[in-house]
Amino acid sequence: MNDRALVNSEAFLRPVVRTDGYLPLERYGVLGDGRAIALSGADGSIDWWCVPNLDSPPLFNRLLDPEDGGFFQLLPRGEFSAEQRYREDSNVLETLFTTSRGRARMTESLNSGTAGRLPWAELARRVEGLEGEVEFDLQLLFGRRANAVSPYQSKIGTHATFHVDRVLGVFVHSDGVRVERSDEGVQGGFAVRAGGREVVGIVAGEDEPLVVPSVQDIDDRIEVSDQEWKTWASRLSHGTEWRPAFLRSALALKLLLYSPTGAIAAAGTTSLPEGVGGAKNYDYRFAWVRDAGYTVKAFLAAGAQAEAKAAFTWLLKRLEEHGPLVCFTLAGGRVQTAHPVDVPGYRRSQPVQIGNDAATQRQHGVFGDIFETAARFVNCGNILDSSSAHLLSRLADQCADSWRQKDSGIWELPEPQHYTNSKISCWQALARAVELADGGQLPTTCRDRWCRERDRIERWIEENCWSPALQSYLAYPGSDQIDAALAMAVRFGYPGRERLGKTLDAIDRQLGSGAFHYRYSGVHVEEGCFLACTFWMVEARVLLGQRTRGEHALRHALAGLDHGVGVFTEMIDPHDGAFAGNLPQGLSHLALIMALDALGNEDCGDDRPC
Repeated sequence: MNDRALVNSEAFLRPVVRTDGYLPLERYGVLGDGRAIALSGADGSIDWWCVPNLDSPPLFNRLLDPEDGGFFQLLPRGEFSAEQRYREDSNVLETLFTTSRGRARMTESLNSGTAGRLPWAELARRVEGLEGEVEFDLQLLFGRRANAVSPYQSKIGTHATFHVDRVLGVFVHSDGVRVERSDEGVQGGFAVRAGGREVVGIVAGEDEPLVVPSVQDIDDRIEVSDQEWKTWASRLSHGTEWRPAFLRSALALKLLLYSPTGAIAAAGTTSLPEGVGGAKNYDYRFAWVRDAGYTVKAFLAAGAQAEAKAAFTWLLKRLEEHGPLVCFTLAGGRVQTAHPVDVPGYRRSQPVQIGNDAATQRQHGVFGDIFETAARFVNCGNILDSSSAHLLSRLADQCADSWRQKDSGIWELPEPQHYTNSKISCWQALARAVELADGGQLPTTCRDRWCRERDRIERWIEENCWSPALQSYLAYPGSDQIDAALAMAVRFGYPGRERLGKTLDAIDRQLGSGAFHYRYSGVHVEEGCFLACTFWMVEARVLLGQRTRGEHALRHALAGLDHGVGVFTEMIDPHDGAFAGNLPQGLSHLALIMALDALGNEDCGDDRPC
């Protein structure tokens, strides 16, 4: 356990303490290259990196297995403080270390090239001396994947290589770095003085020949990568005071865009608990239809047309191949059901899982997500091709046939119910289908049938899902529970804005905790507040003409999140600010982007719903 580090920040100052080998989740920055992500802690340790793909087994997994999972740490000797931050408009990460003898800056990147993603994985870490002298200990240990593999090193030609199952790689370093190699990894150290620098890096691949670039090339590509991120961010359109927050969330989403296929991962990790010690630990390294749809809308809102088109095309092709499943692998296949992995888990939270049982659930929300995505795509001036139009027509028919069935809802609950939010999603799907048909984007053969079913769904909701006593829509008929996901009905354009406004008030009363919100009634005993719910509430307030109230809620929430580097998990403990759940969580950033998009709409104002 290391308790030597402090994080200095104007917003947040406290020791960075590894408790039993674990670092608080808010103390991680995230690196990415369009294929995988790595988590870098404020104490200089890479604790999670799956190679070569985001859903590959991890090369480093100290995050879930502090003893045997492996890590790559550059640790200043003696007591030190550390301030971690991203470069402006970039996913290149910097950490400023201060010791009693000097100051040094570490700059990290999962590198890309001038033509985009590299055809190999390349992790670069540069340490520069700023003042005095700072000594670093280097420790690189390869993970054993729950004792399923035994890493080893060998000499191939002039290169010292490492092997972890099918992953082949090299550790490279500048001349001033001392190293000792063993099968388990690399140990060593170096010192930097003012004006000096040392560079270390890993180049790796799986079942493919390996390019071994020079240390200088790896170092140079940090700046190339930084410029690529900045160029991409500069093209995003959002000119309000919220632009920095908008760009940071867009950059976080870009980390989850799996460039080989265009899929959007829900998150970059598996099994980080929604509540420490609890069993809600899931693998989110898959592409949910919901998240893919929201991401297309977010990229369209940001003006990122290429990313939006890639994600939409990927989504349509998967639906054509497999039908309206809840989620898919990043390669486009079916997701396997969850199975446990024998490692301790983050802060000893079990189980650790690979796969996800949501893959076999019925969720009506996918219909609304698909059609809202198509409508937003078209409303931005784009056109549906005939194949996509026929696919969407078939899905509209399927929605019209199946909306009366129970489902697992947006929260993927084990007990199927007639969830109100799911019925509203079916209304949303058919409402958008009618609009698309009226605009000439879909065949009109079943247009009138969709219209009639849309109206039947609305009548059913109004007759069965409204509670006069609670002055709110219920989570499902016959319950006394409130569901924060109902805030999204405002964006969906569901009628009855007076009732929706009262539902927002009920969500604040029953599910609010400080600046944040729980997902549904009673869940506070098991997990933290769900960040996306709070951002959905902000967006809904603004769209209902309550701009000042929504803006105040957003400022309050962002102030409560201002103790990390701007990359969010799924949840937060409203009492101590601890992050919880998988990281980075796409839905958290998607919801924030949509809230900021609403605030950026000048037509949305107090007493001016839009």
